[in-house]
Amino acid sequence: MKLRGSHLVALAILAAVGGWMFTGQLILGGQADPKAKTIVEREAERTEEAFRVRVAEIQPSQRVETLTIRGRTQADAMVSVRAETGGTVEARLVNKGDFVKAGDLLCEIDKGVREIQLAQAETLLEQTSSDYEANRKLVKRGFATNSRLRSLKAAMDSAKSSVATAKQEMRRTQIKASVSGQVQSPLAEVGDNLAAGGVCVTLVDTDPMLFSGQIPEREIGSVNVGMTSKIKLISGSEISGKVRYISRVADASTRTFTIEVEMPNKDRAIRDGLTAQALIDLSPTEAYQLKPSWLTLEDDGEVGVRIVAAENKVEFVPVKIIAQEDDSVWVEGLSAGMKIITLGQNFVASGQVVTPVTAAQMEALDKAKEAKASEVNS
Repeated sequence: MKLRGSHLVALAILAAVGGWMFTGQLILGGQADPKAKTIVEREAERTEEAFRVRVAEIQPSQRVETLTIRGRTQADAMVSVRAETGGTVEARLVNKGDFVKAGDLLCEIDKGVREIQLAQAETLLEQTSSDYEANRKLVKRGFATNSRLRSLKAAMDSAKSSVATAKQEMRRTQIKASVSGQVQSPLAEVGDNLAAGGVCVTLVDTDPMLFSGQIPEREIGSVNVGMTSKIKLISGSEISGKVRYISRVADASTRTFTIEVEMPNKDRAIRDGLTAQALIDLSPTEAYQLKPSWLTLEDDGEVGVRIVAAENKVEFVPVKIIAQEDDSVWVEGLSAGMKIITLGQNFVASGQVVTPVTAAQMEALDKAKEAKASEVNS
């Protein structure tokens, strides 16, 4: 096969291009730049240069966790004012919804034969007292014995006791409030025949008002009596209160503990039985706030971050996520001053040597590259 002229020209061009690629020299104006590096040399330098990653030095922050407890409002006390003696209700001086104070008269029971019994007891006392005084004078004169005087004294004391009992029975016909509160059902009606212990009026004490809810067992150790709490009612209003009671025994079915928060209710605007939430700020703890994009996974699926350690070597550090927010996560397991890889962590491996740069340094490098590119283009 004979070589044609075109073949010789193609071979010459191929040899020239191959020689240029090997030397990597750029000829300008017919002369080669003596300082220019070959492509092979530049590729070798790029291979030897450590992978560049962006890092950020972290410091712990004080994190305040808020515990949310769901529950309902509950009156501080609900008292059934009961009759101490039996009889027919002659009058009820309060109605449902009325507010009464301790000592206010609520109901009156028909006195019936109690007035007659009191009158008889007082008459007997008057008679025995008169007999005793007369006999005492006779004893002084020597006309009566002391035994007779002692007998009359016993009769007079018995009559005094009967009078006191009759008066007490008369007082029991007037049923008075034992505590301050608002009148609620059940309550007796005029004409009802009450036995001893029957309910005349039910009083609800709504100042202070209580919030009652349940705390999970894993949170019970972080809440103490006396801690401040914010109560959010279903109506949207908020009231500040204090924890006054935490149960010592867990509910057997739910494994939760009952908690009560006391809140002022002087205007009695908060009603019993409203759905509410209690927000309790727990003691601050040290944690690290990171961006979610900084997290990575180890080969075994463990969540953590990659850091630049001594001698610029990459290390994987596992973390425990304790809370999540809209644009950040709170983690434990890190140490102050660690340099976390924030960009490029998924392209390096543990033990690899890298070149760490901060966000400011990387920004400066990018600006320098842009300036150099502008000079070349010009």
